Amino acid sequence: MRARYPDTEGYVERNGAKIFYEVYENEGPTILLAQSWQTCHSRMWKLQIPYLARHFRVVTYDPIGNGRSDRIRAAARYRATEVLEDAIAVLDETGTESCVVAGLSYGGGLVTMLAALYPDRFDGIIPIAASHAWGLPFTDGDDEVWKRWYGAESWRENWHGFVELFFDACNSDPHSTRGFDDSVQWAMETSGEIIALQSEAGPSLDPDETEAAVRAIEIPCLIIHGTGDRIINYESSVALQKMIPNAELMLIEDAGHIPIGRYPVRINHAIRDFMHRVYPQQRPDATWHVGHARPKRALFISSPIGLGHARRDIAIADELRILNPDVEIDWLAQDPVTRVLGASGENVHPASSSMASESGHFEDESGEHDLNAFQALRNMDEIQVANFMLIDEVIADGQYDLVVGDECWELDYQLHENPNMKKASYVWLTDFVGYIPMPSGGEREAFVAADYNADMIEQIARYQRIRDKAIFVGNPDDIIDGTFGPGLPAIKEWTEDNYDFAGYVTGFDPDALGERAELRAELGYHHDEKVCIVSVGGSGVGVDLIRRVVESNAAAAGEISDLRMIVVTGPRIDPADLPQVDGVEYREYVDRLYRHLAVADLAIVQGGLTTTMELAAAKVPFIYVPLRNHFEQNVHVRARLDRYRAGRLMDYDDVVPDNLASVMAEEMGRNVDYIDVETNGAVTAATMIAELL
Repeated sequence: MRARYPDTEGYVERNGAKIFYEVYENEGPTILLAQSWQTCHSRMWKLQIPYLARHFRVVTYDPIGNGRSDRIRAAARYRATEVLEDAIAVLDETGTESCVVAGLSYGGGLVTMLAALYPDRFDGIIPIAASHAWGLPFTDGDDEVWKRWYGAESWRENWHGFVELFFDACNSDPHSTRGFDDSVQWAMETSGEIIALQSEAGPSLDPDETEAAVRAIEIPCLIIHGTGDRIINYESSVALQKMIPNAELMLIEDAGHIPIGRYPVRINHAIRDFMHRVYPQQRPDATWHVGHARPKRALFISSPIGLGHARRDIAIADELRILNPDVEIDWLAQDPVTRVLGASGENVHPASSSMASESGHFEDESGEHDLNAFQALRNMDEIQVANFMLIDEVIADGQYDLVVGDECWELDYQLHENPNMKKASYVWLTDFVGYIPMPSGGEREAFVAADYNADMIEQIARYQRIRDKAIFVGNPDDIIDGTFGPGLPAIKEWTEDNYDFAGYVTGFDPDALGERAELRAELGYHHDEKVCIVSVGGSGVGVDLIRRVVESNAAAAGEISDLRMIVVTGPRIDPADLPQVDGVEYREYVDRLYRHLAVADLAIVQGGLTTTMELAAAKVPFIYVPLRNHFEQNVHVRARLDRYRAGRLMDYDDVVPDNLASVMAEEMGRNVDYIDVETNGAVTAATMIAELL
């Protein structure tokens, strides 16, 4: 799922080839994100587009030979003059009279030539890690490897081998596995034959004339290059700066060849600031105005991956207001969290409507009761960058004293990547620590998960000041055994060293619910019926489990007299799309669902922590069915439930009518011996947070 989709898209045909383009409309000036080498297409700008499109009009296009543009089998069609004319054709087709243009690598040289040869069409240029005729290639001293692999013959014979070698060098920055995987995927959408034809096209511009034209460039120019680039030596950009009058040079220390992927926040801000210098009259006022500064202001950001984050955060916020009555709290949240906040009377920040949907992304990543949560988080990089850029603007505009991020991964990661951007006291909350590879992911997932853990460990060690408080929602005994990966610390010991512990935050006190019989009557349940509540959380991932449970209702009713099954679909599943079965009641959303769960005779749920722990606290029998390949549900949550002796685990494959009916009959109304769940977690967490106010 993308963080931002184009407003218009189409093709322009030029000289026998169709060129695909996208336009992200905005009333501001236009920036053209140009093509690079045919090994990549316009998705390489995925971490820039959502942010830039909130401020400017953005145009992108795929080069012929990759993406959705035509694959042309004629070398001459890939000459520099043709590529330049392709870019101009896109501008003409999209009604762009003039713009700023940015390009990476081959595209960096392209945008420089565009400014030199078509000066009336461009207001500024941004060459990034640019490849030029006068550039200095850098091969890290391994010339023999490059001689063997870099050339038309090897491209035609072993394209995949070259791609992996080349993009390993391009993504030389530590912890760049996401960039490497993306690059290889995009490169494999073309072929070695196409790249060989491009290399055989031959020169079509006179080098001396081109250099003279570059020296005559008069429009603003921002040159960006990493000093650790293993493909194009950054000294070539130093030379380019000397050639172009008044050009600016931004060097990123130790960065590799693709800074737009590894350091997107810095690149995004650099492009935005350059655009504001080129178009000073277009510089906007603050994007999100929420009123005058107040004595104490806090911003809560709750992860939308499970409604439990919102429920526990509301409980913490309520306790924080008791400790500090003057504090005013805003919430930056997404659907379906906004529905929970609205029902609780909380103030949802207007910028919330501009956040890219993380719940929607996880639904897109899921299969039949299957969600590889780690890979889904990895694949959410463009959504996370887009949301961080928005969060940063909201924090700056709101002048908040305190920011609380409950598993707000994008905020935590990017603040550690960009420590100078911290603007307020910051609290990080989570109920698990450590990415755990699933067996189905094989060696690659094990390697990547360990790399992500190592990145996190290094960030915390390097910038401990970023998290003013790191709060684990649970107790030390809730932390799983094992290590973060080969050669990395033990998860339990490291977490104890780097976190404070609040105990579990249920958001309610079971003893305060009153007598069970009275609450049952209040909620509309008869004393002589056997109530089974089925709940799958706030996303649409649980639809397959609902279907299987509903299909088992008839068999269950045969074993359990007076069975009443109530299915809470959540706000993202339409009951009309589910089987309509006698004896099954559907409810889209139930406010304070924990009250209903507390008086149920049985619950059937996924393996999410919040709902299972609410059931454990209320001492209600329940069956939980973790999503396949979901490391948190299968490892972290399961370990915690085992400690509390809570719930009965079932595999999804075993959720079939006769078997489920039998298990339901065994569990229905069973006396349980769960360990008590503490009820003061919200107070403890709020007390820690209040210290920062």
